[in-house]
Amino acid sequence: MKQVKVGILGATGAVGREMMKILAERNFPVSELRPIASERSAGKTVMFLGKEYTIVAASDDAFWGLDIVLGAAENDIAERYAPAIKRAGAVFVDNSSAFRLDPKVPLVIPEINPEDVSWHDGIIANPNCTTIVTLVAINALAKESPIETIIASSYQATSGAGAAGPLELMAEVEAQSRGESYTPKVFPYPIAFNVIPQIGGEAFAGYTSEEMKMQNEGRKILHLPALKVSCTCVRVPVVRSHSVSVVLRTKEKISVERAKELIAAAPGCRLVDDLKNKVYPMPLDTSDQDLVFVGRIRDDLTDERGLNLWCCGDQVRKGAATNAVQIAELLL
Repeated sequence: MKQVKVGILGATGAVGREMMKILAERNFPVSELRPIASERSAGKTVMFLGKEYTIVAASDDAFWGLDIVLGAAENDIAERYAPAIKRAGAVFVDNSSAFRLDPKVPLVIPEINPEDVSWHDGIIANPNCTTIVTLVAINALAKESPIETIIASSYQATSGAGAAGPLELMAEVEAQSRGESYTPKVFPYPIAFNVIPQIGGEAFAGYTSEEMKMQNEGRKILHLPALKVSCTCVRVPVVRSHSVSVVLRTKEKISVERAKELIAAAPGCRLVDDLKNKVYPMPLDTSDQDLVFVGRIRDDLTDERGLNLWCCGDQVRKGAATNAVQIAELLL
């Protein structure tokens, strides 16, 4: 297999570190790793496959000689360095939302639309983590019959806000156990023993930017331009792994039994559905692995063509780092 020179833009963040872990796990043919981060981190070192690599400061010249750059930085950083990455001749697999809705940029979940990688022009976008978890869960149903509408509620872990999210949750739990107060820094309100029904800023008609991603990105990935989605995103006091409650309506009715068959056979999914024995997807079971667990599949009682399901997936891995590495594998 061809050996590849890989850069990671944002190498010191939670997703960047996870990318290195997954490159090693999946035996990606890395001939050279170039960790790239801010001036603040430049000169420090990271370990990869037993070897020490020095972090390079992000600059227009930092990408020369690389074949693939995995992006794990914010939108402004991605937009700033994308032209330099392309000029260097590397392919930019970007985890930010900067290019996801650009019609010239493929938006890819390898289990769903791997063929879209073929028309990239130097940039491939990695979808939103909640979008990835949800669409992997329902893709087999969409192939059986086109999905017309989705009503979703997400229960998103604190690590979705970065490495500082779980630390704030733990600090608040400890403070409350001692009867002390704690002023939140990461989230707008205390997250311990609480849920916060807003992720992202207002984007459209009372919906947040995070909520609109499910519709806008879902249309592009599933190749369903008429798909309608109504979503509510909630931050919950969970460390890792997002959960999503999904109500979907398909063009033709899919029975519960058929839905279970399809999901059980779908790539990237694991059917975990036995209500009688209290077996269903939960964040603790889905963390630190790459499958999306799907369960609680049942008919919707308000729509004869509707189905309800519950899914969970690790948003740091499959929802971000693993999906990016899988895209890089497609490029090989």
